[in-house]
Amino acid sequence: MTSSSATAFQVTIEPSGRTFTAASTDTLLAAGIAQGVNMPYGCKDGACGSCKCKKLSGSVTHGTHQSKALSAEEEAQGFILTCCATASSDVVLESRQVTAEGALPIKKMPTRVTLLEKKSPEVMRMLLQLPANDAFMYHAGQYVEFMLQGGVRRSYSMGNAPHLIGQGLELHIRHMPGGKFTDHVFGSMKERDILRIEGPYGSFYLREGGTEPIIMLASGTGFAPIKALIEDMQFKGITRPATLYWGGRRPHDLYMDDWVKAKLLEMPNLRYVPVVSDALPEDDWHGRTGFVHQAVLADLPDLSGYQVYACGAPIVVTSAQHDFVKAGLPLDEYYADAFTSEADKVALA
Repeated sequence: MTSSSATAFQVTIEPSGRTFTAASTDTLLAAGIAQGVNMPYGCKDGACGSCKCKKLSGSVTHGTHQSKALSAEEEAQGFILTCCATASSDVVLESRQVTAEGALPIKKMPTRVTLLEKKSPEVMRMLLQLPANDAFMYHAGQYVEFMLQGGVRRSYSMGNAPHLIGQGLELHIRHMPGGKFTDHVFGSMKERDILRIEGPYGSFYLREGGTEPIIMLASGTGFAPIKALIEDMQFKGITRPATLYWGGRRPHDLYMDDWVKAKLLEMPNLRYVPVVSDALPEDDWHGRTGFVHQAVLADLPDLSGYQVYACGAPIVVTSAQHDFVKAGLPLDEYYADAFTSEADKVALA
């Protein structure tokens, strides 16, 4: 939101030609979202690098961010992070993921917990009932933020497609011991509790209209938005070939493996490659092992004709982008959402 006492500058996004104004006190990302220009982003805290784009002209001032999200070399080449950059002149940016389509309205609303279902020792499947008189629209792959006491927020992706919202808003919560929110989810939270959310947020959603085969890459609970994408593709009759590579440390980390296998019977164009990195002898694991993104490269050493949707831990998302681009994937065909924890966000460079 533009401050009345701050200088306002014009921001232009190429090649779409979209424009908006940004006060010198507001980040470019926040100003764009407020005016319906949905630039790519993830954590909004300078930790994941999802909002990185090229500055073609103008000048910006960067706030605190992690070097893994934007290195000094990248900054010298003109790249910026819109989530922590403020304009100090009119600015022209290059962001090929920005389209003419307006962003969906962002809403705050109360929700009621209707289901808490433990899918593994570390993952809870939560369903939220939304107000009956308040339509909530989102793209499969986007996320909401829980609004906690003291202004604290926690972000979680929707785990079901929009057409299934009548069953409740599905979220997959991984327990982070000591975490303000997840300790509550796995401890004292009960069904019928009231929680406040705001959303939708995020630029991770299926780009329709393409013909390229799709690679879906998930680590851990990064499966949640991927699940929503799969449901959305099935509902819309999208038959592009798609392969899900889902990685976990141990087999129980693939906490909805049965759901995926059942979906394979309904979607002949969907393939599934589960990958486990740290199986123990008692797991009796006989499938693929190692790092999940390297399993993709072992199967597909040339990614020049593919489109990738990657979601999960920052190390997985950033490693995959680096290695996939080296394998021929066009950078603008890589769509990602890095699940940054509070530890990721505070470990600033």
